[in-house]
Amino acid sequence: MPRVPRYLNPKRLAAAVCVRDEVSDGGSRTEDGGGKAPVAILRSAPSNHHRPSSLAQQCVKIFSFVVGLVFTTVAFADGVRVRDLVMISGARDNQLVGYGIVAGLAGDGDKDPVYTKQTIANMLQRYGINVPATTLSAKNVAVVMVTADIPAFAKRGSRIDIQVASMGDAKSLQGGVLLQTPLLGADNKVYAVAQGPISVGGFTAGQGGAGGATVTKNHPTVAQIIGGALVECEIPATIVQDNTIELLLRDPDFTTAAIMAGAINEVFTNAARAVDSSAVQVRMPADAEGAPVDFIARLENIEVTPDTPARIILNERTGTIVATARIHISSCAVSHGNITISVASTLTTSQPNAFAYRGRTTVTPSTSTEVNESKSAMIPLPEMPTVEKVASALNALGVTPRDMMAIFQTMKQAGALQAELIIR
Repeated sequence: MPRVPRYLNPKRLAAAVCVRDEVSDGGSRTEDGGGKAPVAILRSAPSNHHRPSSLAQQCVKIFSFVVGLVFTTVAFADGVRVRDLVMISGARDNQLVGYGIVAGLAGDGDKDPVYTKQTIANMLQRYGINVPATTLSAKNVAVVMVTADIPAFAKRGSRIDIQVASMGDAKSLQGGVLLQTPLLGADNKVYAVAQGPISVGGFTAGQGGAGGATVTKNHPTVAQIIGGALVECEIPATIVQDNTIELLLRDPDFTTAAIMAGAINEVFTNAARAVDSSAVQVRMPADAEGAPVDFIARLENIEVTPDTPARIILNERTGTIVATARIHISSCAVSHGNITISVASTLTTSQPNAFAYRGRTTVTPSTSTEVNESKSAMIPLPEMPTVEKVASALNALGVTPRDMMAIFQTMKQAGALQAELIIR
């Protein structure tokens, strides 16, 4: 439940809110042309205890309305928790990678490359079996690269997810089992060991080649194992340095950093300082030095209203347009006409008439060219401060998403679009 601010303490308001009726000398209610409604005022509580009971009930109703209004305002505040905007410096993931073998592929494995045979020979040698690599077959085996992200504070014995990708020319990894594979960090030390049956989100069916057909869904040469690796070595992480915690913004912004520091200082007085657009340093209070986890939990639940930049992202490959609500377009006029050129080539047959003495049938090409230019009037657009009005005005023109991209780019060049334009 939202907390009531200190200046709206129920005990203080109960003695301060009351209702006053304007009454004439004759005892009847007076007003300008009628009865004057009860007026809610704030004043000190009267010392007379012989107040009418109805007046006390009205005071309670007024107080309940004020407190309910405060609850509604706080509950619907447009705030985002600090934990959703930042990460704690030092509490970062680390990447792991390993080289392994997937067995049991039923003929869909590698096509006998040299490195696959040598890998199998090296593995057999670990078990005391010495076989020349040239005598081995790799049809049921595929060499793979195994990758994983080990989170901060992962303890020995905990499990992490892994991804498996074929390194050779195997058709599919479906039905395979990953053999024990050590996962190394950037320092070439083993931090986890992976093993287990893999899960492939696709398949391949058919023989392929001449006279055959092949059906492939998704990527059958990439798989994953949920919880497929055991952590064998913990990675030390330091989140508190000199009694200070540093918050790193996921989307760096000077305004958001300043707003976040101010919101933290309202809860922990003079504790936060915005270093730059991507970092906010928070000094732990004296009573929280021995419990940094509890302090971070309280810190992460502080609500902040981040600043949203005026930005339009255009993806020309997919025709996707995403715009924030802060974009601003000055008054301008837009005219967008489409020119379509169609070139069609057809083959016609020319043959002699019936019973002709000479002549033969020939095939002659025929080409037709057509140019169509759609009519488009110049439509003046008023000043539109919100993204809803911008979208409505452009939709009124009947333009497609790709046409909108061209219009936005031209508006930016004309200086009418006050927003950052990002083209993917």
